[in-house]
Amino acid sequence: MCKSNDNLLFQKSNLGNLEIKNRFVRSATWENMTTTDGHLNKKIYDIYEELAKNDIGLIITGYGNVVKEEQPNPGMMGAYDSSFISEYKKLTDLVHKYDSKIIMQLAYGGTKTKFNVGERIIFAPSSVPEKSTNVVGKTMTQSDINYVVDSFAKSAKMVKDSGFDGVEIHGAHTYLINQFLSPYYNNRTDNYGGSLENRMRFLIEIYSKMRTLVGNEFPILIKLTATDFFEGGLTFEETKLICQKLESLGIDGIEISGNIHGKAKSMTGEIFDGLEIQEEGYFLEYAKIISDLVNIPIITVGGFRDLNSIENIFNSTNIGYFAFSRPLLAEPNLIHRWKNGDTNPAKCVRCSKCRTPEGNYCTIFNK
Repeated sequence: MCKSNDNLLFQKSNLGNLEIKNRFVRSATWENMTTTDGHLNKKIYDIYEELAKNDIGLIITGYGNVVKEEQPNPGMMGAYDSSFISEYKKLTDLVHKYDSKIIMQLAYGGTKTKFNVGERIIFAPSSVPEKSTNVVGKTMTQSDINYVVDSFAKSAKMVKDSGFDGVEIHGAHTYLINQFLSPYYNNRTDNYGGSLENRMRFLIEIYSKMRTLVGNEFPILIKLTATDFFEGGLTFEETKLICQKLESLGIDGIEISGNIHGKAKSMTGEIFDGLEIQEEGYFLEYAKIISDLVNIPIITVGGFRDLNSIENIFNSTNIGYFAFSRPLLAEPNLIHRWKNGDTNPAKCVRCSKCRTPEGNYCTIFNK
């Protein structure tokens, strides 16, 4: 059932039991600016304070590594022990001062990495090279699986103890969880491979163990890939089933993304699993279908620039939230200026030159 009021984007809503002041989300963005072991510094605090004071309803942090030795990229946030709690409490207090909400994204990167390869053990469901890095990981034993499941759960408890408003599981972008879900990367013949039910087992164990440690009231979200966007990978039909299963288990919200970040602009108009990648909202067609399939909030991310288009989508679909990454690197005040009447499109030109050795920032408008 579509929404009838076209002024709701800037009104309060509930994502699970979390009240958010508007429908705009900063999606997880790797800043590449922490210390070498993932601890925070003034640069990080300044980035999040600027986002919060500029009317972002919900901020999702850059991904945090749940295992100390597993760092797929330098400068990423740490989430692997209690030593982070005091500095994260400072961060969450800073964001809450501006009536914004903040949740932390947790991830195990796996073979989608070129960082310190050969110097550490990198887990994978099977010995299949990751398409973009060609890295092959160690096929996980049951003991390895239990270790990572427990690590996700302990990290989620640390997130809760640090004052965050929720946690997001990164299950997209060919990171480890996505690889377990994908028949291309998962060639296992045990209880974690083969059927979709088996390929979901790793994710479900992570979610269930997290829920045991954080309780039923603490929001847990999941970021999923709409489809793997290549032959032999996870299909959209399977993603729909995963979403329905997670809803039945009590997940609080789902963010629909893809494995083609940095390339989506050039793929606009291409069709995967019968649906077209859109110029305004790359994965919009997939998110629309999922938003009709489940009764929990759906966040869609990627390619949004125009407020009028977002309003039209919001009022004609069941999609609940709209997430931004690169546009907020170019314009941290984007949502604030939209709210205050300047509704010109985002400045971001989607060039994907944000990733630099010195950190992730807009190299055109916000050097």
